[in-house]
Amino acid sequence: MTKATTCPPGSRADLTRLSDDELLGCFRAEPRDSDLRATICEILVQRHEKLVRACVRQYRGSPEPTEDLMQVGYVGLMKAINNYDPELGHSLSAYAAPCVSGEIKRHFRDKRWQIHVRRSAQELLLELRKATEELTHNLGRTPTEAELAERIGVSAEDLLEARQADMAFSTYSLDAPLSDRDDPAQLGDVLGEEDLEMEHTIDMEAVATHWDELPEREQRILVMRFYGNLTQAEIGMRLGISQMHVSRLLARALGHLRSRLLDPADSRVTADVSDVPAGVA
Repeated sequence: MTKATTCPPGSRADLTRLSDDELLGCFRAEPRDSDLRATICEILVQRHEKLVRACVRQYRGSPEPTEDLMQVGYVGLMKAINNYDPELGHSLSAYAAPCVSGEIKRHFRDKRWQIHVRRSAQELLLELRKATEELTHNLGRTPTEAELAERIGVSAEDLLEARQADMAFSTYSLDAPLSDRDDPAQLGDVLGEEDLEMEHTIDMEAVATHWDELPEREQRILVMRFYGNLTQAEIGMRLGISQMHVSRLLARALGHLRSRLLDPADSRVTADVSDVPAGVA
């Protein structure tokens, strides 16, 4: 690390005449709670504000406010000021640029994504925005997907994944208006509600898959019992068999379907107990 140097006395104007390396030497020589150290830090931050703004400019197409990204960029700049060693680097600005950009990217990865998106897709989206801005400036028009893919060096499928990742970047409130009219409909008004009949439909489809495994007489008994709302006694009269026999056939049919639809270990079969005589399995 750089050797600590004694900062020459003088005004803030005198400090601004010093180079970055000289200011950093004074910065490290001062205690952390020193007013002079804070002043030097302010000078360095102001001196490299354009660098932070240049890094933020790459993300102008994102929904994140520019001022918020500037604050994130300043965090990266402060890390650079604290960690840069003039003896190992060429300049503070060269060292700070990747620190600022890295801090902004970390902000997007960790704080802005509303659902989990693979890091590779997140990074590709950031490259896509940068390439779109550059090509638009160079071509004087919006670039095509093929031109963007060639510029970044990825496939059309990779670009599509990045576009989809962009949709996960921000969410909309259910109270968001759908237009600028007076008393407009809200987003929540047009979203579908849970269909209470959907679960029943799924169950019936599952039953239909195994329906033909039942003997024809047991199929007729189930239809008469659950669709015709007939009692076991009435079913027995129509089929010419006893109520007890109907009860056994009904229980066997329901047991077979239950065992096919559920895990056998969890299957506890039974027919309509309100109609099954006591003692009948």
